[in-house]
Formats: sequence, C-alpha cells, structure tokens
Amino acid sequence: MNLATAFRASAKAHPHKHALFWGEQEFTYAALEDQSFRVATALQRDMGVGIGDRVGLWLKNCPEYIPAVFGVLLAGGVVVPINNFLKPDEVGFILNDAGIEALITDATLAEHQHALTGLRPTLRISDIAQINSGAAGAKADTPSFPHRSQSDLAVIIYTSGTTGRPKGAMLSHGNLLHNVESCRIVLRAVGDDRFAVILPLFHSFMLCVGLFLPLLVGGSIVLVKSLHPLKNLVQEIVGRRASILPAIPQFFRSMVHAPLGPELPLRACFSGAAPLPMQVLTEWGRKFTVPLLEGYGLSEASPVVSMNPLGLPSKPGSIGKPIPHVEMSVQNDAGECLPPGEVGEICVRGGNVMQGYWNQPEETARTLRRGWLLTGDIGYRDSDGYFYITDRKKDMLLVNGLNVYPREIEEVIYQFPGVKETAVIGVPDSRKGEQPVAYLSPNDGAQVDEQALIHFLRSRLADYKVPRQIMVLPTLPRNSTGKILKTSLRAMASGEIQSS
Repeated sequence: MNLATAFRASAKAHPHKHALFWGEQEFTYAALEDQSFRVATALQRDMGVGIGDRVGLWLKNCPEYIPAVFGVLLAGGVVVPINNFLKPDEVGFILNDAGIEALITDATLAEHQHALTGLRPTLRISDIAQINSGAAGAKADTPSFPHRSQSDLAVIIYTSGTTGRPKGAMLSHGNLLHNVESCRIVLRAVGDDRFAVILPLFHSFMLCVGLFLPLLVGGSIVLVKSLHPLKNLVQEIVGRRASILPAIPQFFRSMVHAPLGPELPLRACFSGAAPLPMQVLTEWGRKFTVPLLEGYGLSEASPVVSMNPLGLPSKPGSIGKPIPHVEMSVQNDAGECLPPGEVGEICVRGGNVMQGYWNQPEETARTLRRGWLLTGDIGYRDSDGYFYITDRKKDMLLVNGLNVYPREIEEVIYQFPGVKETAVIGVPDSRKGEQPVAYLSPNDGAQVDEQALIHFLRSRLADYKVPRQIMVLPTLPRNSTGKILKTSLRAMASGEIQSS
C-alpha cells in the first residue's frame, strides 16, 4: 500500500461519490482518478519523469491540485509542494536544491516562467489545465505505473525558512499513511465527513489533514474558493454541510469576532500550525457549541503530533496528548527524559517522523537523536499526560540569567482589551543580557494605551518579564500559513535600536 494505491482503493469503492466541492463545481472520485491518470501519463510521456524524480507543484488552491499530487505519485515521482506566495528567486532555490526538472503550475503563475527557466535552464514547465485537457492521457484499463513501497520517498516539504534557507523534510509514503491513520482515529473520521479546506494545500497540515485524510477514508473535501468576506466563507461551509474544519488560530479568532450565530454544521474544529491563544479558546467556548481542539505538529512529523482528545474536556493552553501510535517526551540537552512538570525540549518518535532533510546530513543528525525528533519547542507535560509548549527553543530569552518565555507574556497581552495580535521578541541589553519587547496590532477602531498595558502586565507578571517597550503596528508580519514572523520583528527592533 502507498498513497496512490490507497487513493485508487477509495475511488474504486466510491466511484460516483462526490470527493471534491469547489464553489458550484462537484467532482466524483472517478473524475479525480481519471485526471490523476492523465497527469501521471503526461509526466512520464512528455516530461520524462521517472521513479524518484522530484516534481514541483507551484499552484494556488484549485481542483487540479489533487490530481496533480496523485498523478506525481502514480508516476513514481516525489511531490514537492511550493508556496505559491514565494517570489521566483525563492522558488529557484527550491528547484535547484531539490533537483527539480519538472514543474506543474497554472496560468496565473505562468508569467514567471522566463525567470524560473533562467534560474534553472533544464526546467520543464507544464500548465495543469493543458495536462487535464490532453486526450492522449486518457485513463487506461491497466495503467503501467511503477510500484512504490511505504519506505519510498513521497513528498519533500520545505520548511518555512524563518531562519536562513528552508530545508526539505523528506516524508515517505509510510510516514504520511501513518499520520493519516493516526488522525483518522483521533478525529473519528469516516466516509460521511466533509473537510472544509481554507488554508493553502502546499502546507503540510493541509496536505495531510485536508487532502490525504478525507480522500483515503472515502470522505469529501470542501475546497473553499475565498476567505473573504468571512460571512460568505461560512455560508459555503454551511451550504456544503462541512463537518470538520482544520484551520489556524487567526481564522478562529476572526470567527469569534464576526457577527455569526452559535450554530454551525461542524462537529469538530482543529487548530494547528501556530499556538492558539487561550483567550481565543475561551471566547470560542462562550459563542459556539462546536469543540475547538488545539493540536500540534511540524512538517518533520508529517505533520500532526498531538491534539486535545475529541469528546473529552480540553485543557486550555495545552497541545493535548500524543495522537495514536506516536510518542512524545520532554528531554534535556543530554537526551534524558524528564518527569512531569519539568521543562525541556519536546521530542517525538513514531512512524510519522521524517527520513531526514534532503541533502543535509549534518542538519539531519542534529535533529534526529537516537530515534527521537528534536522539535526545537520548549515545554513540559503534566501528570495527566497533556503537553504544553512554553516557547520555541530559539525564542527563549535570558534576562539576568532567568528564562523568559515570550508565549507566557503574549498570553497575558491577549487578555488586554483592544489587542488583536501580539508577538514578544528579545533584544540585546548590555546590563541584563536580553530584554523583552512586545509588538502588537489593535482591533479595528481600537486604540491601545501603552502605559495602561504595561501597568496591566506588571500586575500579572514578574517585573523581569514585563516588556521594556510596547510597539504598536497596524498589522504584524506573517508568513503564508499565518505564523507571525518574529525574524522580521527582530530586524525591525534591531534597526530601531541602532537609530536610537
């Protein structure tokens, strides 16, 4: 069994069932399977793709994304999803790093074709619409596609690259099938479920939970065309009777503050990709009856690692328990597992953990230690087995030799009236080593009194944790998946310090 044969099994079992909704369009399993054959045939015949060849997908969310993924896998290739928000130079790095010779894109991104071939002259680019319209690629009765085992490489996910150049996490067919099965169990996903997909499919969270999971359990995907306005998006979720919504905290926060009624067709909402502020979770619980479950993952783990269990009370601020067939531990720098309550690095072990970083053996050795994936996240577990993240290892500050975790400060700032989003970073300090600085943006029409906020923080935090400055911006810089870019804020702070 591999990802492609698992999809074909779903298509064989439910050929006439709707697998995908896109606005007014509806696609059956049989139609998606047929389009996948077309893509696979075109890749083999016209683009020379063979076993193990990396194929880039530089596409916006669209119905063709799904047959493009399975077409590459059917042809024996390796899918390399590329962030469609990247500029050609950034795409060029991934093309050259992964050794990509074939790129599937669409008409909206075709304007960059000349720039990309300039960066990689051997690159062959194909428009997904032209592939799908090719009559010669029609479905055959017995397609001659190569066999791929669970240990074979299936996908290379390039990390967001918030520090330095992005690294390609190598995920096998087995890694992703393992994560799909674990998510199926924990979300109790069945064929009647419809997953609302609002985030980019190039992201590992959506690729696994929004694409592979629904299609491999015989469910359906509601691929939302536009996030704006929010009211129309919700109407689409309601109209298509979506039952599961995986999204990011920023979206759930918008829903809390939107003029929506408490009734939704959803049976579960799953927040991932970034920390869910406790204030958002609290406000959600007051407004909606649908459970909002915080989870945790990273691309190197295919990506889901933990979540608050469905059907049990969530623990605010917790990323939950390990999903089935995945182990988590908290370890010190020597690799020793720490008892409940002690803070250390969160580590992950299981069939979902990547094979390593593409062509980066030293980075792989630093990240995989004795079978454990070192996540770079600092946290602890409680006596009930629930895990908590206090911060990123690289984000932790040392103020007068004391550990300060920005997330702790951020959680308190979110409780202050008028704050829409916030991020705390560290800046060098000649006396104390580092000092926290808080950036925030206010709600629409709101003004934040900086001195009142500092007074508010002093009443709730130790003095050494209180930011020395509050910087108010219209919006905070984010990447395409909603994560606040603290690297941009650090660069901004550095410039302000130098100019002062």
